[in-house]
Amino acid sequence: MAEIKKVGIVGCGLMGHGIAQVVATAGYDVVVREVDDATLQKGLGKIEKQLARAVEKGKSTQEDADAIRARLNGTTDYADFADADLIIEAITENLGLKLEMWKELDAIVKPDAIFATNTSSLAVIDQAASTSRPTLFAGLHFFNPAQVMKLVEVVRGVTTTDETFDAVLAFAESLQGKIAIPTRDKAGFIVNRLLVPYMLDAMRAYEEGVGSIAEIDAAMKAGAGHPMGPLTLADLVGNDTTGAICDVLFDEFRERRFAQPPILRKMLSAGWYGRKAGIGFYDYSGDEPVENPGLAR
Repeated sequence: MAEIKKVGIVGCGLMGHGIAQVVATAGYDVVVREVDDATLQKGLGKIEKQLARAVEKGKSTQEDADAIRARLNGTTDYADFADADLIIEAITENLGLKLEMWKELDAIVKPDAIFATNTSSLAVIDQAASTSRPTLFAGLHFFNPAQVMKLVEVVRGVTTTDETFDAVLAFAESLQGKIAIPTRDKAGFIVNRLLVPYMLDAMRAYEEGVGSIAEIDAAMKAGAGHPMGPLTLADLVGNDTTGAICDVLFDEFRERRFAQPPILRKMLSAGWYGRKAGIGFYDYSGDEPVENPGLAR
């Protein structure tokens, strides 16, 4: 198996731009692909702002920031992935879209390149089986924001060989400040298997009048030592992402604790996805977040 030197990343959005920055910071050559140039430049712009902020705060030198940016190249053409050693997908959490992407990439990327999905809940094997290289397929689940969150879940699919898994695990361990945790290809892996029901229970507690949105969040911060409350966390993760994970977990286990609460279904219909939409459990349009008044109606 070839040494991993060049990494292709599909998607430069919420997760992709962060993963690209982390990988380039670790010294790898990175090419990141988006569907159009405007979206690509938006993602690269976010990376440049992060690098500039690190220099301003004294966490990085300008020389290091320039070197990281020089290792990053953007594209809208899958052909630029042809010689990549590892491909990480970070597109929408939609199995159909991922399968279409892998089919196109499989015909372009060199045969011994490793494929890795950043899925937060979808089965790795369902994607691996759609390619001609299921033995060279694994999961690399980064957490948002990828530049900050330490954990990377390294997922072994049923077709992933020991050699592939070891290479992907070593890659994750080489990323600065990351903790690589192996896990099996089970719905939700480790973190979301435990975290999503917790967030859903917080939503049900609010529905049942146990406390207000802010009170539930404040209680869990003060009582459990969490850095943020469960409803603030849901807004950060994205309520649409949480909803998609719910559907995968419920389909797998058929347990009520994994089902979408009525309040979440209504919020998704309203487009209240959280921070990225400007409104979720909280309204982020002002100087400070305030509880979404629509949820009290």
